Amino acid sequence: MRVMILAAVAVFGLLGAVQAQTIERACMRSDRDAKSRALCGCIQQAADLTLNPSDQKLASSFYKDPQKAQDMRQSPSRTHERFWDRYREYAQVARTFCG
Repeated sequence: MRVMILAAVAVFGLLGAVQAQTIERACMRSDRDAKSRALCGCIQQAADLTLNPSDQKLASSFYKDPQKAQDMRQSPSRTHERFWDRYREYAQVARTFCG
């Protein structure tokens, strides 16, 4: 029983680690001149501190489609408004720690 619990913890930890790179991957695939592994990794750490996995997936889509971010920011949806509050916090943390 104990081995099964440890195995489950290991699997969920690995799944979390794989999923946790959503922002970093999007950053590295972007066409931004200032991108680097260090910067994108730092931005990912900021996302890990402030955004849940679902928020990270949504935020990562902004790299490919910046208009989507603008549309969401201006949306009257309460769900979008709550996401945008979390996104602003993420952006502030990223600016503070990643320069």
